Amino acid sequence: MTYLSVEEAIKKGKGIVKLRGWVHRERGSNQFKFIVLRDNTNILQCVFKKEKYNNKEWEDIDKLLVESSVELEGKIHEDKRAPTGYEVQVEKFKVIQRSEDFPLQKDQSVEFLADNRHLWLRSRKMTSMLKIRSTVFRAIHDYFRNLGYYEYHSPIFQAVQCEGGSTLFDVAYFKQKGVFLAQTWQLYAEPAIFALEKIYTISPAFRAEKSKTSRHLTELWMAEMEAAWMEFDDLLDNGEGLLKYIMKEVVTKNKEELKILERDVKKLEPTIKKPFTRMTYDQALDLLKKKCGMTIEWGKDLRTIEEDKLSALYDTPIIVTRYPKKVKAFYMKEDGKMNKIVLGVDFIAPEGYGEIIGGSERESNLKEIERRLKEEGENPEQYKFYLDTRRYGSVPHSGFGMGVERVIAWICGLDNIKDAIAFPRTTTRFKP
Repeated sequence: MTYLSVEEAIKKGKGIVKLRGWVHRERGSNQFKFIVLRDNTNILQCVFKKEKYNNKEWEDIDKLLVESSVELEGKIHEDKRAPTGYEVQVEKFKVIQRSEDFPLQKDQSVEFLADNRHLWLRSRKMTSMLKIRSTVFRAIHDYFRNLGYYEYHSPIFQAVQCEGGSTLFDVAYFKQKGVFLAQTWQLYAEPAIFALEKIYTISPAFRAEKSKTSRHLTELWMAEMEAAWMEFDDLLDNGEGLLKYIMKEVVTKNKEELKILERDVKKLEPTIKKPFTRMTYDQALDLLKKKCGMTIEWGKDLRTIEEDKLSALYDTPIIVTRYPKKVKAFYMKEDGKMNKIVLGVDFIAPEGYGEIIGGSERESNLKEIERRLKEEGENPEQYKFYLDTRRYGSVPHSGFGMGVERVIAWICGLDNIKDAIAFPRTTTRFKP
C-alpha cells in the first residue's frame, strides 16, 4: 500500500489510508490522543484510542509534540467537526523523529518570527504564500514563452549602474574595484535583443536603498523583458497582459491558499476582467489635485503617498506614462512631441501596493545617451559595450522590470513585502 498525501486521502474519503507528515496540532486525554497531521497539501485530524495500544505504544503516542514527524495508517471517514471535514482512526503508527518543544506554538512578535524564519516557513500562511509564489513564477515563464520569448541570463557581477549609483552594493571582487551586484539585467539584456529579439528573465536584483518601508527589500526578484521592434504602446499592452495572466493563474489554481490567507478574491477579479486605466503623468497630477486635493509641482516624481492616493481611486492597476525626463533614467527615449518628457511607464497596483512594473521605450540616439550619462556624472567610456548597441544596427526596442515580491504581496494581501519571500533581506536583516 502506497502513501497518500493528505489531500489525496481527503478526496478518497473512506477506507484504509497510509499517511506521513508532521504533527501540526496535538491534544489529548487519558483515553484519546488527537493530532492534526500536516503535509505540503493539507491538514487532517487523526485519532488514537488508548484501548488499541499497549502501554509502551501509548506512552510514545502521548508524548508526541508539535512538529514530530510520523507515519501512520488507519481508516478515514467524514466528520464535519474535524478541521477539514475528515478524520482518521489510527491503527498503526511509527514515530520518525520526536520533536523537541517547538518554539512557535503561541503568538509571537514580528522580530521573533523573523529570527526563526526557518521554522516559521512551516506555518499554513507562509506555506500558502510560497505556493502562490510558485504559481506566479510559473505564470511568468509561461506567459513569455507562449509569446515566443527566449529566457536569457545576464551577469550578477556588473561594472556599471543602471538605477542610480546610491543604491549599488559594492563587491570585493578579488583585487578589482568598481564591481557591483546587479540592480537590473537591462544594460546586459539590450545587447542580446540583436541576436534573440525577444527575451525575458526572472533573476535576483540588489538595491542598497536605506529604506525601512513595508515595500522594500535589499535582495529581490525581478521579472524583466526586452524586445526588439517593440514601441511604447505595445510595451504597455505586454505589461497589462502579464499581470492579467498571473492573476488568472493564481485565482484559478490557488483558491485554498487564498482562503487560508483570508484574501478577498473579489478584490482581485477586476484585474482579470477589466482593462487597466491609463493616464499620463500630467493627467495623474490633475487627478490628484481634483480628486485628492494634492497639488504636485510638475517635474516631481510620484512618491508613495501620491501612488496610494491614485490607487485608491481604481480597482485595477493604473498605468501612468510619459514622465518628466529629469526624474527618469538616462536610457529612456524622449517623447518626440515634447523633449522634456520620456516614454516611461509605471504600473501602480491597487490597494496601496505601489509601483509593480517600471519600463520604457529605450533611447536609440547614441549622442543623447552620452549626453545624459554625462549629466548624471557618469563616464560614457564605462558604458562602451552598451553604447556599441547604438552603433551597429540599432532598432526601436522596449522593456520593463516587474518586482515579483510586490506582485505577490498584492495578490496575497500581505501587510509587508518581507512576507512575500522565504528569507527577506533588508537594511537590518541578513540572517537567518
